[in-house]
Amino acid sequence: MDVKNCKRCRRLFNYIGGQPICPQCREELEKKFQEVKKYLFDNRNSTIRDVVENCDVEESQVRQWVREERLEFSSGIDAGVVCENCGAPISSGRFCDKCKASMINDLQAAGRRPELEAPKVDKRQTHENRMRFLNQ
Repeated sequence: MDVKNCKRCRRLFNYIGGQPICPQCREELEKKFQEVKKYLFDNRNSTIRDVVENCDVEESQVRQWVREERLEFSSGIDAGVVCENCGAPISSGRFCDKCKASMINDLQAAGRRPELEAPKVDKRQTHENRMRFLNQ
């Protein structure tokens, strides 16, 4: 096992994987997440700034939850999150639908192997291509 310092409280803990935060801080974050989720359910037209002001949570944490697709803002609301590829405003995730579709097509095209053309065989053999026997 790997022992690390918690990114938030600096306590030592056994790091298993994921974010480098201790179990106590992870539990606190989960409680904050549930609070934010409930706030967004009750106030559907809220922006990130509204959530930060009313739920006492950092803006970077809210953006991380949006990027992880744990939170999603209502469509038409400027959540302040943009596509990492083209910069279009999005309500959840890292990429807009157009860029996701483009990436899927690119990956599928890269995964396909081009079919090799079979060598053309000339069924007619010329006199030069035939087997020859030597007279002895």
